[in-house]
Amino acid sequence: MRNLKRVVLAVFVLLLVLATLAFVLENQQSVSLLFLGWSGPQLPVSLAMLFALLMGMLIGPLLGWFIKRKSLRSNYPG
Repeated sequence: MRNLKRVVLAVFVLLLVLATLAFVLENQQSVSLLFLGWSGPQLPVSLAMLFALLMGMLIGPLLGWFIKRKSLRSNYPG
């Protein structure tokens, strides 16, 4: 059973890597993003999307940690 879980995890990770590679290879056209008047450099769409994904993966858990920390403090008197 333990080996089956490892195989399923390995297949899932491999499919995720292949899907990411296909996305990167299919989206090579360059774009320049504009945010609050700041214009970024010309980057491939895939690079901009992967950057946004990584930023979300960092910011999401941090926000969850801050919210959890704040709720724990509000439960304790003093």
